[in-house]
Amino acid sequence: MALPKRKYAKARQGKRRSHLEVAVTSVAPCPQCRNLKPAHQVCPFCGTYRGREVLKASPKKKGE
Repeated sequence: MALPKRKYAKARQGKRRSHLEVAVTSVAPCPQCRNLKPAHQVCPFCGTYRGREVLKASPKKKGE
């Protein structure tokens, strides 16, 4: 198997891996219950999405 002739610098390695960072998920307040929920997803607290009840949500506390 082929091997590199020289050691790669850490900066070069970091540039190669720059696109691998983990993205932070965006959160938005639910218009019904005002709890924070993932954007463009059903609210886990009240079970609504875009003003309609989609799921029968079990009551959860805000800290869960």
